[in-house]
Amino acid sequence: MPSLSTAIARNGLVREAFLEGGSAPRATAILVRCPVCHTDVGVDSYQSLAAEHRDVACQACSFKITQDRGVWRALPPARQAHFARFMREYERVRKAEGRGSTSPEFYLALPFQDITGNNAWQWSIRRKTYAYLAGRILSGLRGKSGPSLKVLDLGAGNGWLSYRLSRLGHRPVAVDLLTNEFDGLGAAAHYKAGGATGFPRFQAELDELPFGDAQFDCAIFNAAFHYSENYEKTLAETVRCLAPGATMVIADSPTYLNEASGRQMVEERRQFFQKTFGFRGDGLMSCEYLTPERLLALAAGHNFTWKTHHVWYGLRWASRPLFSRLRKGREPSRFCIYTARVKEP
Repeated sequence: MPSLSTAIARNGLVREAFLEGGSAPRATAILVRCPVCHTDVGVDSYQSLAAEHRDVACQACSFKITQDRGVWRALPPARQAHFARFMREYERVRKAEGRGSTSPEFYLALPFQDITGNNAWQWSIRRKTYAYLAGRILSGLRGKSGPSLKVLDLGAGNGWLSYRLSRLGHRPVAVDLLTNEFDGLGAAAHYKAGGATGFPRFQAELDELPFGDAQFDCAIFNAAFHYSENYEKTLAETVRCLAPGATMVIADSPTYLNEASGRQMVEERRQFFQKTFGFRGDGLMSCEYLTPERLLALAAGHNFTWKTHHVWYGLRWASRPLFSRLRKGREPSRFCIYTARVKEP
């Protein structure tokens, strides 16, 4: 298996070999591309990208993808500046919410238990979403090398989903903006205490994924799709990275039946942030929520159909719309899992 630096030297042959399954078959390798000029910069084994590796420079534009403490930095300086305020404010909020821990046991227990107790209600949602995802969706999929799937974990956070997927025998690649060691990609180092062999981690944005075309069997937006600033662009970029017949999953993004409820939620949230933290939390102009109309428009643009999966989160959660109507309050958010299959050519 050639290293990335070796593959760069014969860049014109990289994509051909990758797609034809020659010296770097699609099932066991990752094709990396430059997030600046979109040149394929090299192909390497999954295991190699998950381990310590030297930096990689794009020969076409000289952008360098560096590795820092096991995390590949694929966010160009201009985009780093674009996201700087959001990342700074987001980290402050997450620390205030009691996210993360210095103990590996906290991360190894996720999503089944929040041993800190700080966000137990939210992890109870994540736990049930994961159980449905693993047992009812991923178990029915097959990749290029059989039931072991090459998965994009988009909005991976501390990497808990990638860790769980690797334990199931899949090959996840974790993507997030944050790299800190309590709630970002750096926290994945804790999984070594559980015997994890590691998985590739990339700091990158959803709209410029540093991967070549048509290579992943599945992409999962892990409570992250609503952070997109442009749903259409984000979806198109994800589809580009998926192989024909692959599956896309949107999980744990708030859904409202009408736009007015979504807009009201956003304003309430920003007022809360202003009062609590001194800023409105609009450092990133995220889309924030989904509606049936938004989902239909996205499906029409890519010629596929969403399948909606309803997860049972408990009677208290299911009763929220009723209690809201009785109090004449705003429509509460709903969580569903949405899946779509990329069309075969």
